[in-house]
Amino acid sequence: MGPDDIGGGAERNPAAPTLVAMPAARSILWAQLFALPEQPGLPLQARLRLAVVQAILDGRLPAGAPLPSSRELAGVLGLSRNTVTAAYLQLTDEGFLEARPRSGVFVAPNARPRTAEPAEPLTGTSGKPGHPPDWEHRVLRSLVDRPTLAKPQRWRDLPYPFVYGHYDPQLFPTEDFRECCAKSLARSQMPHWTPDFETDDVPDLIEQIRTRLLPKRGVFALASEIIVTVGAQHAYYLLADALFDETRKVGLEEPGHPHARNSFALRAPRFVEVAVDADGLVVDALPALDYLFVTPSHQSPTTVTLGLERRRWLLRKAELQDFVIVEDDYEAENLYEGAPMPALKSLDKNGRVIYVGSVSKSLSPVLRLGYIVAPAPLIRELRVLRHAMVRHPSAFLQHAYALFLSLGHHESHARRVNQAMQERLGLAARALRELLPDFGFTLPQGGASIWVRAPAWVDGGELALMARGRGVLIEAGDVFFAQPPYPCPYFRLRLSSIAAAQIPAGIRALAQAVADLADARGAPQRALPPTP
Repeated sequence: MGPDDIGGGAERNPAAPTLVAMPAARSILWAQLFALPEQPGLPLQARLRLAVVQAILDGRLPAGAPLPSSRELAGVLGLSRNTVTAAYLQLTDEGFLEARPRSGVFVAPNARPRTAEPAEPLTGTSGKPGHPPDWEHRVLRSLVDRPTLAKPQRWRDLPYPFVYGHYDPQLFPTEDFRECCAKSLARSQMPHWTPDFETDDVPDLIEQIRTRLLPKRGVFALASEIIVTVGAQHAYYLLADALFDETRKVGLEEPGHPHARNSFALRAPRFVEVAVDADGLVVDALPALDYLFVTPSHQSPTTVTLGLERRRWLLRKAELQDFVIVEDDYEAENLYEGAPMPALKSLDKNGRVIYVGSVSKSLSPVLRLGYIVAPAPLIRELRVLRHAMVRHPSAFLQHAYALFLSLGHHESHARRVNQAMQERLGLAARALRELLPDFGFTLPQGGASIWVRAPAWVDGGELALMARGRGVLIEAGDVFFAQPPYPCPYFRLRLSSIAAAQIPAGIRALAQAVADLADARGAPQRALPPTP
């Protein structure tokens, strides 16, 4: 076995044995049975193992079936013989194959797990199958029809995704994150994350949140005041489960964050919409509340930042009216100009602010790591609730991300993201001004999206459907409102899932969709500038 074959790294062998001496039918059979899957990210040895295992598990290679010799299979597939030998050896070690002296390699007797035999279905007293339960009536509280930021199937195939929900391959710190995952898998590190944590979290991550992330927002907390969640949405659900019921009045920004609204709705509180203007949440006219959910750093979806004086007045109101604030410090790290605004939690001297943050949103939305900062008695309750639900978030991921933070990768990645988002915001703003000049927006000081107000005749939902036909995905504005107007002339352009080079063409395609909608509605339209 040559050094190139270690770990499955062998390349195709242009001088592989020919099939002149082999029966053509058998070589065709082997070639079809062991065709390497199209997964170029895997080395050849791993792709061959995958093909053999799939043939066994699918039943195309039964127990005791002989496999071709390594020389023969190498010739059929055009691989190095060492690659085939290494794959056979590993599959033998794993119990899929067995080597018989002077006979060859065969499928092991127990290579395919035993499966249950299908049984005859039960029948009712009449001898006919019974009726299934009526699930529509059994489900106590359904979110199926509630508006949310859903995306169509195969949305990744569309060329202009101005939506949230995809990692950025141009920005993802592949080598840095791989390094941290590899370090977590080192034998010396495994005792730090392999035990059952019960209600606890990986101490390394709690410490990184406490000493690295929170102080940048002016927040100082004890380890007993922090709990890790499976993303910010899980934080909303935990808080709702612990604090809300049908008697509680919960204030929400209007427009506001639909995921928070939907998570809270499972406890059926009495929602109260609170207006948002160009300076953020309108504090002066706050009604009687038990809780208030806010996104003060970059309001979702309008992107406006709640000013310092309003923050202080909001905290004073919370004290005077005896309510608690749930602060989602949404996209606080994405700041392009000006000084960072201190978090509400940093100004809170009386324990009236529950702070929700995310450690992985800028990296990839699928990593799902968030956290809550709150008084220790509430954190204890949340730990018990979380244990009953998911036990705890992945300890391996917690440990790997703690390394990612401790080695400074998080800060360097945040700087790269900020530079990229600033460039994308500039490209989108220029294209909007040129191609859709009657569409209003304010360029945000941070974040990764633009909140757009269209002319009054445009409905954002109808435009989103037209735009999809042009390969453009936008986030229609009506999902952000508890009481959306019609037409709802708003939509959000999210810039975290689309490459900078695609933005001008994507806005042009959106302008063409506006023209399509104008044709359908009989509205006046403006000719587009020629394509440069």
